[in-house]
Amino acid sequence: MAWLGIVLSVPALWMVCGGGKDDGGGVPDGLLASAGIALQYIALAQADASSGLWPVAAGRVAAVLVLLPMAARHPRRLRLPPVRAVQAVLVGAGAALALILYLLAAQRQLLAVAVVLASLYPALPVILGLALLHERLSPRQVMGLLGAGIATVLLSLG
Repeated sequence: MAWLGIVLSVPALWMVCGGGKDDGGGVPDGLLASAGIALQYIALAQADASSGLWPVAAGRVAAVLVLLPMAARHPRRLRLPPVRAVQAVLVGAGAALALILYLLAAQRQLLAVAVVLASLYPALPVILGLALLHERLSPRQVMGLLGAGIATVLLSLG
């Protein structure tokens, strides 16, 4: 069941993300971000259980260091209204929590399931856009969301 869920998750994600439609340079940025996330996941999976949460802390520091040059070039982007600053902190905290849960799953030998479930992340912004912004989904995205849901169920059963 789990392998079927893994196989189903790949085309489901492709469809949720638009199925190859690129409307302005998003594919290279997405591939670069995906490579960074994959590198982080691989590194976390190598961490020994005795290291505690330090691998996550090191990853968060590394992320800040990578973003510092961009922030230095565009300091105006750092001036956020208080509401946006709070939202940014909450997103960062959510990302840190997700990495902690991934690390714990990796340490408990649940890596295959954790990686596939984490890879289904692109479906969440689509669902939020639908619920909060009342965006319209293409038929391809609807099929992708259904496939992602089925993949998640198969993984949880497997």
